[in-house]
Amino acid sequence: MTTTLAPNTSGSSPADWTGRTVLVTGAEGFIGSTLVDLLLERGARVRALVHYKPYAERGHLAEHLADDRVEMLAGDVRDAHRVLDAVAGCDTVFHLAALIGIPYSYQAPEAYVQTNVVGTQNVAAACVRHGARLVHTSTSEVYGTAITAPITESHPLQPQSPYSASKIGADMMALSYRHAFELPVSVVRPFNTYGPRQSARAVIPTILAQLHAGAREVRLGSLTPTRDFTYATDTAEGFLAVALADATLGEVINLGTGTEVSIGELARALIVASGRDAEIVVDPTRLRPTGSEVERLLSDNTKARELAGWKPRVDLSEGLRRTSAWIEANPDSFAPNRYQV
Repeated sequence: MTTTLAPNTSGSSPADWTGRTVLVTGAEGFIGSTLVDLLLERGARVRALVHYKPYAERGHLAEHLADDRVEMLAGDVRDAHRVLDAVAGCDTVFHLAALIGIPYSYQAPEAYVQTNVVGTQNVAAACVRHGARLVHTSTSEVYGTAITAPITESHPLQPQSPYSASKIGADMMALSYRHAFELPVSVVRPFNTYGPRQSARAVIPTILAQLHAGAREVRLGSLTPTRDFTYATDTAEGFLAVALADATLGEVINLGTGTEVSIGELARALIVASGRDAEIVVDPTRLRPTGSEVERLLSDNTKARELAGWKPRVDLSEGLRRTSAWIEANPDSFAPNRYQV
C-alpha cells in the first residue's frame, strides 16, 4: 500500500534537492523508506543500498522498483568494497543501515558490533574517499535511563544493552572521522520514531496490531517507562534539515518532541485511536532483563531548532490516528499473537 506523506506545514517551502544524487543505506526500512520518499518529493535522485536477500525482497521500497529516479544496490555495510562503490558519485550519504532490535542484541551481540560499528566505519571511510557529506543515524537508547531531563546531547552515554553499546561505538566512529580525516559528518539522534511501515518489534505497532486483530487483552512489557515519540515524517525532515545546515557539522543533534508519555498511557491512547476496547496486561516474556530497561527518555531538541531550523509538526494524537489507520489497512504485515524481537 502506498503511504501518503504528511504535507509540509512549516510555513516555508521545503529545500530543493533537484540535481543531487544521494545514498541512503538501510533505505528499505521504516525510517529509510520515509526519507527516500521525501528526497524524491524534493527532486533528488536516490541510490538505495538495501540488504542483500536471495529472493530480492525490497521492503518498503517495492513501490519504487520501476522508478528511474531510484537506483537500488543490494549489499551489506559490512562489505567495505561494496560500500565504497555505493558512495561513489553521491554528494550526501544518509547512513541508516543497522541492526536495531534490542531483545535480539542479547542473543547476538557480535552481529551488532559488526553491522553497527564496523559498518559505520566502512561508510565513513567511503565518504572520505569520495568527498561525500555524511549524516549518521544514532538513537536515544545510547543515553540509557535519563539522569537529567530533558536529555541534551551532552548527557552521559549509558550502554544498557549490547544494541545501545554498538550504537555508541558507531557514533564515536563516525565522529572520529571528523577529527582524524575532516569528514563533514553530523550525527542525528532520533528519539522513538513511529508511524506507518514500522515493524511489530516496536511498541506502537505491537499494540495496534493486537487491537486491530480483535484482542480483548493487550499484552505488553513494563508499563512505567516513558518515551518521547516522534512521527516518521518529522524524523525524516530532521535528517534533511541537518544535511543542509553546516552548523551541524561535527555535532550530535537530538530529534525529539520534548514531551514524554508512559507506555501505559500510550496504550490507553492507542485504544482510543483504534476505536477498540481492550484491557492492558503485563506479559513477563516481554520484559527486558533487570538493569537493561531504560526507564525514561525525554529529549531536549534545542540544537535541532537552533542549528538546523527543525521542529516536529505532527502531534501524538494525530500521529497515532494515522498509524492506526495504516495498520488496520495492512493486517497481513503483522502477527499480533507473536512477540517479535
